Amino acid sequence: MWTGPAALRPFDGLPHRGWWRGFMEYGNGIMGDMCVHMFDAVRWMLDLGWPTKISSTGGIYGNHIGKSNIADTQHAIFEYDGLNCVWQHRTWGTSADPDYPWAFKIYGEKGTLSGDTMKYDFTPVADGKKLHGDALYEREKYPEDLNEQDIELHAASATRMHMKNFIDAIDNKTRPVADIEEGHISTASCILANLSMQLGRAVRYDHKKMEIIGDPEATKLLQRPYRGPWEHPMP
Repeated sequence: MWTGPAALRPFDGLPHRGWWRGFMEYGNGIMGDMCVHMFDAVRWMLDLGWPTKISSTGGIYGNHIGKSNIADTQHAIFEYDGLNCVWQHRTWGTSADPDYPWAFKIYGEKGTLSGDTMKYDFTPVADGKKLHGDALYEREKYPEDLNEQDIELHAASATRMHMKNFIDAIDNKTRPVADIEEGHISTASCILANLSMQLGRAVRYDHKKMEIIGDPEATKLLQRPYRGPWEHPMP
């Protein structure tokens, strides 16, 4: 699915690496770049499937002088039966929680779980004494990690485990822990949030029919027109 325009941007001298993240022609903004990771983790832990309804608002509220055309401010609600997952970002101002500037928070009856790519903290309701944990580092076991270009050390061990799990899944003909269907649900939900922001109304997605329920205009935005002579392989 795609919510951006079909035309490509003319080259304007910006450095190639990473600059595409700032343009909807090539990515899905911060919603599809950062929200997707935290939303995916929350969905996995709470065993959530497709949201029943998605709504989002936002726009460029702070950065009016740059070339970037992604929303620097956005609020999205992914609705489930008895539960809402809420995402918000601002690329300006200060963080609401300096210890967890990019993170998820799960508020439960017994406490609050905060987590990011580096650590987690659980604050119970009873006494408020936090339980803390850090990412698994394996520098001694795998010293080659230290020389790997652009590696994220906090994710290296998880990457290895996912690779092993994927190979085991092939051998055992089972689904891996990080199944591609789950990644699709999280990714598509974030793109649908962008679509909701673009249209100014909530959307309900039928993942079996691959359409927005009762909204032909929104359904048309799920797929961008291809530049000839190429044609999209799906109707």
